[in-house]
Amino acid sequence: MTQRRMLLVAHTGRPDVDITARKVAATLAEAGIDLLASTDESRELGLNRFEPTDDDEGAAGSVEMVLAIGGDGTLLRAAERARPLSAPILGINLGRVGFLTEVDVDHVDAALQAIVDQRYRVSSRMTVQVRVEHEGQYIAGGWALNEISVEKVTRERILDVVVEVDGHGVSAYGCDGVLCATPTGSTAYTFSAGGPVLWPGVDALLVAPSNAHALFARSLVVSPESTVTVHIDPAGPSAILVCDGRRTQEIPPGSRAHICKGEKPVTLVRLGDQTFTDRLVRKFKLPVHGWRDQRH
Repeated sequence: MTQRRMLLVAHTGRPDVDITARKVAATLAEAGIDLLASTDESRELGLNRFEPTDDDEGAAGSVEMVLAIGGDGTLLRAAERARPLSAPILGINLGRVGFLTEVDVDHVDAALQAIVDQRYRVSSRMTVQVRVEHEGQYIAGGWALNEISVEKVTRERILDVVVEVDGHGVSAYGCDGVLCATPTGSTAYTFSAGGPVLWPGVDALLVAPSNAHALFARSLVVSPESTVTVHIDPAGPSAILVCDGRRTQEIPPGSRAHICKGEKPVTLVRLGDQTFTDRLVRKFKLPVHGWRDQRH
């Protein structure tokens, strides 16, 4: 029988995270499951170290699951490890909202038992990828689970851009930035920028200008087969390319960022039958009781 192996990604340095991580490791060890971690986390928590290959694609299937202990930021960091390994992610929330996470810390015991018994399903989530060109040359790239943004570098100057869809100009903006999000990311940065919430089953890309000085400063929902291009004013300042709020690269004036659906998805572990609607209401504490309860 093949040894079951899982990878831990945790927001270490916090006492509550360390306690939960050690509890998870002990429970899985009792079930004969080997829990691995990166160098820093393995040293802090006393776990075996995961040895990544030069090309993690070659290690696909080497771990059954990635466990992310923290908040949504930790889960996004876990996605960087899980995607090349083709492993689903189970998020254990010790953050604030934790919209992407599946389990609150109070329900860890039941969740771990379900994992041990292999009573879980996975939800495939679209990713988004970017290729940046300058004067006809490739200069930067990346991918994201939530969103890719092209943002201004300094507070003092706005960023002038033209947004195109499939090579056709849509609008010019003077703005703080332009976001291109997946349905998963529609409850994150683009939500704060005034974008709509897209249910995970909606196959689309969401484009949202941030603090745009323009008459047409509305979010766009475009086909997942489309390519969104953000063209930075050649006479203006540089911009910052940001993937999931974590990985950043400065790109020069005149650059063109071509953004499209990612070639490979990220998968999330789901344990119960909670719908996305229920999750939205619970995480954002939305009021769903009103006049109907008063009249009936």
